[in-house]
Amino acid sequence: MPKLESDLAALEAAQTAPDFWNDQETAQRKVAQANELRNKLLPFKKLVERVDDFDVLVEITVEEGDPGALDEVRAEFEDINRRLDEFEVRQLLSGPQDKANAFLTVHAGAGGTEACDWADMLLRMYQRWADQHDFKLDLVDLQPGEETGVRSATLQVTGDHAYGYLQTERGVHRLVRISPFDAAKKRHTSFASVDVVADIDEEINIEVREEDLRIDTYRSGGKGGQNVNKVETAVRLTHLPSGVVVACQIERSQPKNRAKAMQLLKAKLYQIEEDKKRSEQERQYGEKGEIAWGSQIRSYVFQPYQMVKDHRTGHETGNISAVMDGDLDGFIEAKLRGQQKGDADLPE
Repeated sequence: MPKLESDLAALEAAQTAPDFWNDQETAQRKVAQANELRNKLLPFKKLVERVDDFDVLVEITVEEGDPGALDEVRAEFEDINRRLDEFEVRQLLSGPQDKANAFLTVHAGAGGTEACDWADMLLRMYQRWADQHDFKLDLVDLQPGEETGVRSATLQVTGDHAYGYLQTERGVHRLVRISPFDAAKKRHTSFASVDVVADIDEEINIEVREEDLRIDTYRSGGKGGQNVNKVETAVRLTHLPSGVVVACQIERSQPKNRAKAMQLLKAKLYQIEEDKKRSEQERQYGEKGEIAWGSQIRSYVFQPYQMVKDHRTGHETGNISAVMDGDLDGFIEAKLRGQQKGDADLPE
């Protein structure tokens, strides 16, 4: 990576100038750029060192002719390959907001109890994925279903490149299974949408006028009625010009909930503006879009066979239990690598 090294050297040289901190905003931006380059170069240099050490290990193993050492060589080879894959995927996260934290919202589609249960299953899936990658999770808002599951839920996901990874999950997710709520044991199809926006930095200026907001307060609550307050601490904000609605009930005070809801609202409005800049006719996903047939990005089939298939990339697996337990890396990496959509779709 000669260019990255030269760019880093130039930035480090600039920081030694006597007048470097005269312009605080420019200086901080250059320091951030230098840190980002170091974060890319350091793992690469470590990988190069491991490859060099591996070559030496292979030579020694061949010279000594020790069959028992082959297991060590094989294990090291597999681990290096895994690290290289991780490094390659990380380089694909080069968007301006990819390194940011994320807000992930799951909405149940039409279908009542079935859809609410499916949304709850997806919420658990993303919680498991986040736990496996050591991301911090905060439940910002939860609207339970009437009988079971959730109507909608929003998670704040905090961690390195959380948005870069999770933005690949935006869209409608379709479930096919024999319903546990149907006494006739018939096969049902349910839909839920996943919305992901970057948790934008404070430096990004999004103006939200008070007269453009409708502010509602209500009592916080959750599944089974836990955390129910006797005062209206939860806050719902409706941005009248765009129709965007956000809510927060995680904090114990109304001002804190309002601040968190405003943070989420600005993130959504920023995403809308970014989409407009890219001249998209419509968003890849959308809270106003129809969560139904023909719009899904991924299908999860439990019966009559087991298969999870992403319709954008063609990536699929039959290990549906692992996927529902958070094993999403294959799908995320396939989308980041830009694999072409497979010709065949799952049968209805």
